[in-house]
Amino acid sequence: MQELDSHVQSVGAAPGIEHDDIGSLPGGAGSARVTCIDYCPDQVSVQEINNLDDFTSRHRPAWARVRWINVDGLADTQAIQTLARKYDLHPLSIEDMLHEGQRPKVEPYGGEESEHQARLFIVTQAMDLVEGRLRNEQVSIFLGHSTVLTFQATRSTEWDPLRQRIKLKGSRLRKSDASFLAYSLLDALIDHCFPILEAFSERAEELEALILERSQPELLGQIHQYKRDLLLLRWVVWPMREVVSGLQREPHECVSDTTRVYLRDLYDHVIQIIDLIETYREIASDLIETYMSSVSNRMNEIMKVLTLIGTIFIPLTFLAGVYGMNFHFFPELDQPWAYPAFWGVCITTAVGMLLMFRRRRWL
Repeated sequence: MQELDSHVQSVGAAPGIEHDDIGSLPGGAGSARVTCIDYCPDQVSVQEINNLDDFTSRHRPAWARVRWINVDGLADTQAIQTLARKYDLHPLSIEDMLHEGQRPKVEPYGGEESEHQARLFIVTQAMDLVEGRLRNEQVSIFLGHSTVLTFQATRSTEWDPLRQRIKLKGSRLRKSDASFLAYSLLDALIDHCFPILEAFSERAEELEALILERSQPELLGQIHQYKRDLLLLRWVVWPMREVVSGLQREPHECVSDTTRVYLRDLYDHVIQIIDLIETYREIASDLIETYMSSVSNRMNEIMKVLTLIGTIFIPLTFLAGVYGMNFHFFPELDQPWAYPAFWGVCITTAVGMLLMFRRRRWL
């Protein structure tokens, strides 16, 4: 799991981060990449914002039905402060956005009885496999009536197909409202878990084959890493069931009835992923048991060989002990055939015992 960033609140501080306090947080200016997409059924505009103050001072185009602003880089506190003031983001949501490592959740802020605009604040996680290791990154989504704001530490590729669909005239995204865009963002992050789980399935098969082939000690560490990655994925996906269910069932002015129909499908995807995660967790537990059984069987084979060797040498040791005693009268010791006869008896005894072991299928 990724480390928490430097925006850590001190113990005993007031809850939330006010707009005026954002600029005093550790960070810099100009380090974030801010993009804006305005679209309607007949027109779309994509721009990368270099001067955020100038951008926020102008109104959106009159034709724009939905505006999506994406910020890549949470260290740019000036950009976050400018957008927080422009779109009246709630202090508690700003705090959760900057303090990465939050549990996925959805929280409504603002409304008629509040001084802040009505918005839904959604926290989720973007998952990806980097060199075989699972990595997660917090994604914060602010949903308004016609505006969607997204914040993340680095740019994720899961939304690239979504950007292409927005540019495609006649697509459902172009015809829908801001809540459908928020649904599409969540759907892209959730669906990205399926190829990750497919990689987990292949990894489980590889580990099982390696365990049956050779039970090396490093395999146990790989299995435990496999279980830790599954635990991280479960930590991300399990709360998403509550998030999607809340968006679907709880009425909110920013979520349209049309979008709620699609949220039911997203809920089914989350349940399917959870079931797969639980299945792979059981497989991981079985892998550990298989590893321990393999190690135990290998140890039993080693002990079996050592026992057979020891059993063969028991009569040979007896014979050597008898003729090693310090008695003066050993009649056969004076015979010239005594030494070859001794070795003949030893070899015959050893060969006879080996044949008996093979006949009983102990070898």
